[in-house]
Amino acid sequence: MAGPAPLAPDAFNAAAELRAAIMEWQSWLANERRASLHTVEAYGRDLAGFIAFLGQHLGELPGLASLAALRPADFRAWLARRTTEGLARSSSARALSVLRSFFRFCARRGLAETTALAALRTPKLPRALPKALTVKDAAEVIDKAAALSKLPWIAARDTALFTLLYGCGLRLGEALGLRRHEAPQGAVVRILGKGRKERLVPVLPIVREAIERYLALCPYDPGPSGALFLGARGGALDPAIVQKEMRKLRVWLGLSERATPHALRHSFATHLLAAGGDLRTIQELLGHASLSTTQRYTEVETEALIAVYEKAHPRAKA
Repeated sequence: MAGPAPLAPDAFNAAAELRAAIMEWQSWLANERRASLHTVEAYGRDLAGFIAFLGQHLGELPGLASLAALRPADFRAWLARRTTEGLARSSSARALSVLRSFFRFCARRGLAETTALAALRTPKLPRALPKALTVKDAAEVIDKAAALSKLPWIAARDTALFTLLYGCGLRLGEALGLRRHEAPQGAVVRILGKGRKERLVPVLPIVREAIERYLALCPYDPGPSGALFLGARGGALDPAIVQKEMRKLRVWLGLSERATPHALRHSFATHLLAAGGDLRTIQELLGHASLSTTQRYTEVETEALIAVYEKAHPRAKA
């Protein structure tokens, strides 16, 4: 199966054999690793930036032999260049991860191999905690979503979408990726998540009812394979529209910038944990590959407990 070519060979100012290796790597990412087109494009841009740096740094068109001859100092010079350009540590950490992926691929294919990358440490990043809303704020977002539109069907759509995100803990892309025939009708809904991994998520009656109301009012019928959530003109709903509606909501309700569609997913997990849910179950519901990712929510809950303690304990201000 031929993979996509998000970045054409000409986008890489490199020798022909290196360009061929890059295109083969991108095809491998898409077909064997099942990376999304967005991910393959982003990885390609990071690698293209590194190849462009090598051309200037080495003073010649880089090829596979150039890669094999790289030293730790060459990679450090690349990282230093990114720092002087004002790029964030998180961006450099991702780009370094991309290089590791590409160099491992080249080594497995017998194209080029270097131990220089092993000498580099990934830039340390501050541990970002999920930004969950309070139970009250999450409920208010859902309750007030309908007030943003004068069209009853769009008001019902927004309510249904936000109810689904919070009620099932879905990513926005997962919710917008649902087809009409996949509209929740029973006790569970099948979700296709990152890496095209499927998971079953329980559906609350309130979620089903909100989606049923939206479908009953929607003036468009795209057919069973059409998108579940539609835009004003009948096409698939654009994520940017959802982000825009949430921005309006948080300004109106006086919420912080952390009130985003994705924050509803974080709120789902945080509130389940606070109510006694176990980490393994929450991991399955969210579709996390690693339990360590889910464990971040325990830190959110701990921070909330400390805040309550410091506010309420008689000796906290002593």
